[in-house]
Amino acid sequence: MSSQLHLMGAESEMLPLFQKRTQELQRRLKDEGIDLLIITNADSIYYFSAYWGDLGLEFGRPTLLTIASNGDVALITPGSESLMAQAMTWIDDLRLYSDGVGEEWRDPLRRVLGENPGKLCIAVEKNDIPAVISDYLNQELTNQRVDGTSIIANMRVIKSVEECNMIRQAGQVAVAMGIGGRSAMAVGVPEYEVSLACMNAGTRKAAEIIGAEDPDALMSPMIHNLQAVQSGRFTSYTHLHPRVKKLAHGDPVYMCFCSICHFKQFKIGYDREYFLGSVDDETARTYNTAIEAQAASLREMRPGAIAEDVHKAADDVYQSAGFSPSYRTGRALGYSSLEEPQLKYGDRTRLETGMVFAVDGGVTVPDVFGARVGDTVIVTDDGIEIVTEYPRDLTVL
Repeated sequence: MSSQLHLMGAESEMLPLFQKRTQELQRRLKDEGIDLLIITNADSIYYFSAYWGDLGLEFGRPTLLTIASNGDVALITPGSESLMAQAMTWIDDLRLYSDGVGEEWRDPLRRVLGENPGKLCIAVEKNDIPAVISDYLNQELTNQRVDGTSIIANMRVIKSVEECNMIRQAGQVAVAMGIGGRSAMAVGVPEYEVSLACMNAGTRKAAEIIGAEDPDALMSPMIHNLQAVQSGRFTSYTHLHPRVKKLAHGDPVYMCFCSICHFKQFKIGYDREYFLGSVDDETARTYNTAIEAQAASLREMRPGAIAEDVHKAADDVYQSAGFSPSYRTGRALGYSSLEEPQLKYGDRTRLETGMVFAVDGGVTVPDVFGARVGDTVIVTDDGIEIVTEYPRDLTVL
């Protein structure tokens, strides 16, 4: 790590972790007989390089990370992002390109491939590689690419101590968002105002954490993106975004934070629901079933437990109450909102210490009511740690 341009402070102190991951990936590539892995997924690029750009294919400016089993690592990114890249990443070999100059990103990628790319065993993320890059490789290469997705996914299953600490911080941000949204709920308040309150509270909590660690950090505390917020019968729509609809007496109000609470690139799972003024008996029964189902799955979680058995524990609760599960009980998460394994039928993965999951309870009565609860959970040596711990009991505001 040679550059004087690397930032000093908390962010730079994390760079050896990213470099160590890359070295482990190179070892695995060598074991698989893979010469070069071309990474195009933004979350995977960050996982190894510590670099996140603000551009992408929507601007015609892709970023690619190439990792060779022989030790070479190159980051191909737009020249307009050069200062950010130099400040963020441990990688010294930055291959920059400019709009309209030569063949743009294709030129540095061609140089990485070398004079005899047909002799290389090249891997890509087959499910994540953009068509424009895949088409280019099809033109340049006669050899078939192998899929390197599972190699990366397997590395990301167990979170490091440092990652778990950041996930705990992300949990604090999520809980703050929920408190902010709950505080904004009142008869006559539009749904979008609830979401704005969530964003403001989350941003302030994120700023508090980041500012205490490193006031000069490049990582922004801003919470943004479209949140899922619904009220009344529209809670059965599950992922409808907040509208101008005003909250009414008797409305259930549901807030999902999975698509919006992204802290230090970590994605969090968190859902809470409240009732405005009153709740009828059948709605309360439905909601409590979701709470009981999540609780049953949480009791099942520990090292050695089977993923689908965790889901079955929740399913048994739904069926005994006369409902069917709305979706899987959970999914692993980290730098991406969906990682492996998943808590669903057919996944026989054994849970291990260091795995992180979003664990949900959910019941949908179409066009009537949707009951939701969700938390982020770390699997520990002796059970689990819920990093979004906050009351789940039926609450009438």
